[in-house]
Amino acid sequence: MVVVIVLHTSDWHLGRTFHGADLLAEQEAVLTYIAELVEREAVDVVVVAGDIYDRAVPSAEAVRVATTVLTRIRRAGAELVLTPGNHDSAARLGAFADFAAAGGLHLRATVAGIEEPVLLQDEHGPVAFYGLPYLEPEPSRHALGVPEARGHTGVLGEAMRRVRADLAGRPATRAVVLAHAFVTGGEPSESERTIAVGGVEQVPGSVFDGVDYVALGHLHGPQILAEHLRYSGSPLAYSFSEARQRKSVWLVDLDGDGLAGVRRHELPVPRPLAALSGELTALLTDPDHEQWREHFLSVTVTDRVRPVDAMRRLRERFPYAVHLDWRPEGGIPGAELKYGEAVRGRSDVEIARSFLDDCRGAAPNEREERLVHLALEAANRAEVAKL
Repeated sequence: MVVVIVLHTSDWHLGRTFHGADLLAEQEAVLTYIAELVEREAVDVVVVAGDIYDRAVPSAEAVRVATTVLTRIRRAGAELVLTPGNHDSAARLGAFADFAAAGGLHLRATVAGIEEPVLLQDEHGPVAFYGLPYLEPEPSRHALGVPEARGHTGVLGEAMRRVRADLAGRPATRAVVLAHAFVTGGEPSESERTIAVGGVEQVPGSVFDGVDYVALGHLHGPQILAEHLRYSGSPLAYSFSEARQRKSVWLVDLDGDGLAGVRRHELPVPRPLAALSGELTALLTDPDHEQWREHFLSVTVTDRVRPVDAMRRLRERFPYAVHLDWRPEGGIPGAELKYGEAVRGRSDVEIARSFLDDCRGAAPNEREERLVHLALEAANRAEVAKL
């Protein structure tokens, strides 16, 4: 049986950093793998459901990676349908859309004509791809001509009403919708930017009824909300909360009757994430920790006294340590006190001494005590001079 194969991906976030570490090399590696997968699986269409870039004005290097990857996918034989997410600039992403469409790259970035699909053909007839850009509720309700619409549900509901109306005039047409939204039942990670309006950001899955498949973007974990309603998730982990997620894409099969099946294909992990905890000396010397050398690391040091220059020392062994916490065994004494309680009835010297103790878990030594006295005396003289 001949089927149309659609690869569903989203949330590339090209140009994003991970706790300050550049990710473009890792992003290009995993997206190149997707391009190779397109060729191996003879994918017909690749849909990218928003957040191609991490910011509205991407860097030149991020644009270079996007151009390189999209070219590889196109050369592998697939058409592409892209929509902007809440991180993208719809105007910038959609620039030269008509020109790009002639080469097989379909950029659906405007509210105007939102019900006009990209039409592709197979032996069973047409397949319509409706690309819904991220719809910011306030401007979108006016652009859609429904000023009474409220929130994400209102504007997406109107967009899908238009899609269904168009589809009703296309008999025997199978339909795929791309949307960037937080659908009820989805599980967020720590790396998504909130899209809440008036405290509400979720929309019910029923908004998308009436089509064969909905390719969702926005949430970074791969998720199945219904057989035809799925998040692909991001191709890389963008927070340590995603360390256990198995990043993947969906391969969607459409036959003459519609959705024939969906296959999950896991993606390689260019640089895994891990978390380590322990006293700094043990972290730096334990041979068992050598396995984490090439991982992005979140490290928690548990020394009773805050170690000096801990991150620099950690990076000498673990060059990809990107996050550091200090949580001494037994907790930080007095950490539960409110500021007013902590300073009430205490001299400036006592407060300064306590501050140092709280920050690093050890009281000042004799030399530091002298420096505290000198600093406070200088501050007092400066205050007197102002009088």
